[in-house]
Amino acid sequence: MINFEEELKKFHPSLEVEEFEAAVYNQDLTDMADVLVRMIEDAKEEE
Repeated sequence: MINFEEELKKFHPSLEVEEFEAAVYNQDLTDMADVLVRMIEDAKEEE
């Protein structure tokens, strides 16, 4: 039978999850408004 208390003592969170969380929170994400502004700027430069 599994001893859950012993298994919990062995548990360590995955480093990949922690690294992913840091990358997501520290990244400046582009939203649709930023994309539209960039498209308008590019269109004006082409004129």
